[in-house]
Parts: sequence; C-alpha cells; structure tokens
Amino acid sequence: MAEQRVIRRVLIANRGEIAVRIARACAELGLETVAVFSSSDRDSLHVRMATQAREVGPPPSSQSYLDSAKILKVAKETGCDAVHPGYGFLSENAGFAQAVMDEGLVWVGPPPAAIVSMGSKTQARRLMLEAGVPVVPGGTAAPADFASLEAQAAELGFPVMLKAAAGGGGKGMRFVEDPADLSRAWEAARSEAQNSFGDDTVYLEKAIVGPRHVEVQVLADQHGNTVHLFERDCSIQRRHQKVIEETPCPVLDPSIREAMCDVALKAAAAVDYVGAGTVEFLYGADGSFYFLEMNTRLQVEHPITEMVTGIDLCRAQLEIAMGAPLPWTQEEISQVGHAMEFRIYAEDPDAGFLPAPGLIEGYREPGGPWVRVDSGVYAGWDVPVHYDPMIAKLVVWGRDREECRKRSDRALREYRITGIRTPIGFYREVLASAEFRSGVYDTGFLSKTNLGGNTPRRDEVAAVVAAICAFEKDHKPRTAQATLQESPWKRSGRVWGTERDPR
Repeated sequence: MAEQRVIRRVLIANRGEIAVRIARACAELGLETVAVFSSSDRDSLHVRMATQAREVGPPPSSQSYLDSAKILKVAKETGCDAVHPGYGFLSENAGFAQAVMDEGLVWVGPPPAAIVSMGSKTQARRLMLEAGVPVVPGGTAAPADFASLEAQAAELGFPVMLKAAAGGGGKGMRFVEDPADLSRAWEAARSEAQNSFGDDTVYLEKAIVGPRHVEVQVLADQHGNTVHLFERDCSIQRRHQKVIEETPCPVLDPSIREAMCDVALKAAAAVDYVGAGTVEFLYGADGSFYFLEMNTRLQVEHPITEMVTGIDLCRAQLEIAMGAPLPWTQEEISQVGHAMEFRIYAEDPDAGFLPAPGLIEGYREPGGPWVRVDSGVYAGWDVPVHYDPMIAKLVVWGRDREECRKRSDRALREYRITGIRTPIGFYREVLASAEFRSGVYDTGFLSKTNLGGNTPRRDEVAAVVAAICAFEKDHKPRTAQATLQESPWKRSGRVWGTERDPR
C-alpha cells in the first residue's frame, strides 16, 4: 500500500514557463511554492509567481539550476516537503531524485530506478526487448571499436542512425546513408556526445526512412494503476527538435493507436513506473511502429493532452506523489477534439533560426476561450543567453483538426512580441502549407521545404557572438570565443546549425 504523504510546500527546481506552470498547479491545490533562480533570473516571472524565492548562483546553469546540492539546501532551509523538477535540468537525474528522497522529502517524479533504466538508450532497448516491446532494429550495446561498428552497420543495411546512449534532443545523433561517411559520422557523434553528456558512448540503429514521431502519455500511481492518455504527434521538427505538436495524430488508424497505447503501458510496467511519463515511438508509413525512448518526466508538449482529455497532468503528478490513487479508469478517459502546440522561441527565422536574445519591448498574448499560452516572460523582460531559448508555448483547441488549424492561425496572428525575433510568422507559413493541411508529413517535413530562414552564414554567426558579448555587459568581460563556448546557444546548435537542447 502506498504511503500517504502530506505536502504543504513545494520547491520548484526549474525556471521559465514550466516553473510558472508548476506554481499554478500548486496554488490550485493550496500548496505554497519556493522558486529558485540564478542572478540573471532575479526578475523573472516564475520568481514573481512563487510564494517565496531564493537565489542559487550565477547565470551558468552548472552553477545554479544544475547545482543539486544548493537546490537541496534551499529546500531544507525553506521547510519544503517536496521537490518538483519540471523538465530539463535535474528532472531525469536519478542521483538528485535519490538525494531528495534520502532527505525525507517527496520527489515529484518516478522512482530513481526507473530513471536509471530508461536513462541509458542501450539499457532501455534491452529492457523493452525483454518485455516484448518492438524496438528499432539495432544494437543493444555500443560497438567496442570502428570495426565492430562497420560490421553492425553492414548487417543492418544502410541507411543507419548513430545515437548517443546517454543523450536526447538530437545531440550525438547522425544519419548515415553512405558507408563511406560512417567513420566521420562516428567520430562526430562521439565528440558531440562527450561534450553534451560527458559520455561518448554511441550505438547504432537501422534508420527508419520517412517516419513520424508519435508518443504516448502515461500516468501511473503508487497503487499499481497505470493509464494512457492517448498519443501526440511530434513530427514537425527542426534538427531533431520538436517545434509543433498536435493530438490526435492525423494519420493514425484506430487499431494502431490502440496497439501503440497498449505497448506504452507495457513499457511503463517493465520499469515499475510511477508518475507522468511519455513513451516515444517511430511510426512508419507501412503502419509499423517501434519504441524510441521513454521520457521519465513531464513533457514540454503536455498541454495538448490536457486540452483534449481535460486532465491536469501537473496536478496529477503532485497528487500521485502524495499517494493518491488515480481517480479514473482507462475506460473513463477519452479524447475530445483536436489540439496543437507551437513553441515560441527567441530566434530569427530569417537568419537560419539564429538566436535573438534581448529586451522584450512589447508583449501581448492572443485570447479566446480555446486558446492557452504557457509563458515565462513579460514586456520589459530581458531574454538571457544562458538557457534554452523557448520563452512560451501557444496551445489551441478545436472541435476538429481544421477548426484547430484555423484558430491557431488566428491566435498566431494576434500574438505580439516586439524587441526580439520569434518564429510566429514562420508557424503561420507551416499552417498554410499544403503538406501540413493534409496531415500527411514526416519528421523530415521542414528540412524538405523552403519555409522559414536559411542556413546561417559565418558573418551572421560573428554578429551573434558580438551581440552575446555586448548582452553580457553586466558580467565579467570575456572574449567572444569564451562567451560562445560557454553559451547554451552554441551548445544547442543555435549558432553552428547542429542540434539543440532537449528541453
């Protein structure tokens, strides 16, 4: 029997829109909140939304939002009963989760063992194979050397995909179509994996040509009950990073949807999952689907599931953590209508989606009964260079996909952000395109179109580096190269055009 835990005060170990989202869910449950912030986030919206707030360090996330010891110290000093990690940062850090629990606090997330099991791609593949879950053909262990890699690739047949075992969000990932490119791709993937995750382990999978990226939301309580909340289609991606999501998937046959959701429940059961989690699949044009990974946290795109099911996932996380059983059976959960989410970034679509940090001079959100904005900004806020550039999410509901599409276009037209560049206009182009309107597209859709900006030129890169240096006028002077090396805009590929942060 699950232990009932009383929670009165929650430390939110995050920033931006997700920290605001958690604060709102806590307020509705009558819970106090403690925000943590870096010195560059002192005036941020999530700080203003919390009951109280504590500074935890300078702007670099390694010295603030990723400093688990500092965050845990604040939780104890402020009398918190629980820690909610949101997504990104420490949300999938099993060591931090265990440390929270060792201090007698409630961890609003899955058991550390589940995080560990799904944290390694190769280990997760082995577990899923043992549980009878279909996985993409490939290795269950990293090749010991290049000769072993070549042998695996030859056996699988090209094209193949190299992936970082410890990573996500496209980092350490390389698509290889020509055997002659395998060596160079292997070295590049290993280097990027080491720089991003501190682990250069890379493994090999068969590349599924023209897939869709479909994921299933699951919720599990501490009493052995697990349900799914149907699927989300996340196939509109740029450099392996989701930018537009929708639910339901416009091309998923009902029988395949049922099978995919059943497999997601089986995957969750295989690791004794508790809380909110997402099982991700590659869905082929022939109707086949394969396990990709499991995200052991709340997803960025969770609001569209809330819009079609009426279930507050963040609130459910908190109630599950307190020991409450799920209040619904699977049969009582249904999808109504269609929802889409658009990630609003501080970036310039006309310059290859280069970063556009700076002062938000004007800010006006769209309105309407079926329009929702999860935001972490306001007029007068300086978007910092230190963190992921997503500043808000526009979420729209309609009775069917076409109504949702039209309402989304109207909402994007109303959305006003001045002082920085955003992809709002670009998203309107996507909505108007014939491919998106048909619903028949795959993860390569954006790379195959002429929508949006172009590849950044080196003179544009130099200008961005100079802007970053100028933007950091309140910090210790440094060279442009040092600034670029430390900035997550560089690590995320916002400058050099590779992959970006997985948040």
